[in-house]
Amino acid sequence: MSVLIAGSIALDDLKTPFGERKDILGGSGTHSSISASFFSGVKLVGVVGKDFPKEHLDLFRSKGVDIEGLKISDGKTFHWEGFYEYDMNQAHTIKTDLNVLGSFDPRLPGSYKDSEYIFLANLDPDIQMRIIEQLNAPKFVVADTMNFWISNKKDALKKLMKHLDVMLMNDMEARQFSGQSNLIKAAAYILGTGCRYVIIKKGEHGALLFSKDTHFSAPSYPQENLIDPTGAGDSFAGGFIGYIAKKGVADVSTIKKAIIIGSVMASFNVEDFSLDRLRTLKRTDITSRYDLMKKCVQFDDLGPELL
Repeated sequence: MSVLIAGSIALDDLKTPFGERKDILGGSGTHSSISASFFSGVKLVGVVGKDFPKEHLDLFRSKGVDIEGLKISDGKTFHWEGFYEYDMNQAHTIKTDLNVLGSFDPRLPGSYKDSEYIFLANLDPDIQMRIIEQLNAPKFVVADTMNFWISNKKDALKKLMKHLDVMLMNDMEARQFSGQSNLIKAAAYILGTGCRYVIIKKGEHGALLFSKDTHFSAPSYPQENLIDPTGAGDSFAGGFIGYIAKKGVADVSTIKKAIIIGSVMASFNVEDFSLDRLRTLKRTDITSRYDLMKKCVQFDDLGPELL
């Protein structure tokens, strides 16, 4: 089973306490599609400029990502410049140049329209909605967003949520969108918009899953090697939707395992700049780390001697 992923493809300039890189491959669509490719086929929707290096297109192809839906337009590729200090949970933006992404109007190839498993990575919610409208019968739709869209297009985001199975937000975004400081109340507000589940990402503190009758708290991997957190949330989302598509079901048990898979993929993504760690990742690495995370949260029943 394949996944349709729509998102940004970028060339980034980035500095962290552990190094500096220029014109490296980035973007929400990039990280999520490469992450998902370990579990399912991927159909990528996005736009790049004529300056986009061929080697990056080759990377997508080498990972089995279908790039028929990747438009190459006149102009320059979306570019982000930023830095991290030792608080690696917070990215600091120096400059954002939308370039060809600013006029992006996605048109799905015919072979994409029957896609059942969908991830709408961080994009304008109106663009995300236009993608949904071109799909014939989506089975499971996940979307991400950011604080800019919450501030400037909240009504469009609410409209989108009525068509979602899962809304992804980080903890700051959930509080901003809901106006609630408490994440449980924030989740209830988000669910009230019409989506079936909300996953609140908490970075190094894991992730929370909520539905009307489900609450699940997932840990993060105890990270020792943190180099570049850019794209961690997108790698989480790609692993999440890729695993669900691989299983072909989206019951609560599968969703919980998919969240752990997502955390595993994010933990690998941050171990090097750009996609460099995911380029060398093996399936055995994924299963080994999944097992380690499982051990982190296993505990025995409380014995009768304390009751």
